[in-house]
Amino acid sequence: MEVNCAGCAGCCLDWRPLLETDADEHSRSRGRIRDEGDAVARDPVDDDPSFVPLTRDEVRGFLERGMGAALTPRFWRARSEREAVEVDGRPIAAIADRPAFFVGLRKPPKPVAPFGRERPTWLPACVFLDPATLQCRIHDGDLFPDECGAYPTYNLALDRETECERVESIFGGERLLEEDLDDADEDVLDGLLLGTAAIGEKLFCHPDPDDLEGTIERLAADELTVEDRAETIAVAAASSPGTLAISDHHYERAVASAVESSAAAPSSLDSDDAGDGSTQSDTGERSAPQADGSWVAGAIDAWHRRHANAGGETPPPTIAATIEERRGAPETPGWDDLEAE
Repeated sequence: MEVNCAGCAGCCLDWRPLLETDADEHSRSRGRIRDEGDAVARDPVDDDPSFVPLTRDEVRGFLERGMGAALTPRFWRARSEREAVEVDGRPIAAIADRPAFFVGLRKPPKPVAPFGRERPTWLPACVFLDPATLQCRIHDGDLFPDECGAYPTYNLALDRETECERVESIFGGERLLEEDLDDADEDVLDGLLLGTAAIGEKLFCHPDPDDLEGTIERLAADELTVEDRAETIAVAAASSPGTLAISDHHYERAVASAVESSAAAPSSLDSDDAGDGSTQSDTGERSAPQADGSWVAGAIDAWHRRHANAGGETPPPTIAATIEERRGAPETPGWDDLEAE
């Protein structure tokens, strides 16, 4: 399997706003859960078409680095009453009466120009995507999710359409250069985690639906609170692979960590990125890359502020130097350096 990722990031973005036609089928296909042999899929409550599920250990890793603000849950609408638990008046897919969910990465609005476009557009983009280079800021680090590293191997193994092919069909170019899986690709398929193997490892089960009151409604409205995210992230971090058991000790510690890391500390940069639509040059002294992830919460808040106050204007993607890198986000190498290797 070989892909051409330069200038794309289609699997890291919600690029539906760039489409001129109704793309409802595309918009939800990657978020659905479909059992083998079943014709009816479970649609997610949220609206992210390229949600990346994390494992329990990855969730713990992000919390340990102070990056809890980067995480968000995904729940699904139940396919039938038999598997449903009602939360906020909605039938939510559950296992043993416990609402089932993933934990993945948030997508704040960022100005990006993928697929060879000349002008940037505000699009929901992965918290770790550098909008200027369209590269992942944690690609070479130990927190880079297995699901991202394997993509699109899982899709090819399951004979499902890849984001690479969707981009090719709509915007042209060649993205999926080789779709045959080699031995190295076969080795990563263990991380696919299907069926009961996923429980407690990638598919988490909340022990008390009453604790989710309000969460599902806010998730559907894209209005989750810090507390909503902390509750689900903590359950994931406290889960036990292969079982429904939850560790109280890990839960309490994870809640505290998630809340603490999601509180963006006041920064002298806040006035710079208040977001009046103007561009900012990176004239200030840049912070050193933050191994503790303290830049994440502030950057997410700053992107939302700038987007809300943009007044219909879109700044250049290089504004990420102010929003993210001056807060301490690691830089990306750019494609020229990679192609020269």
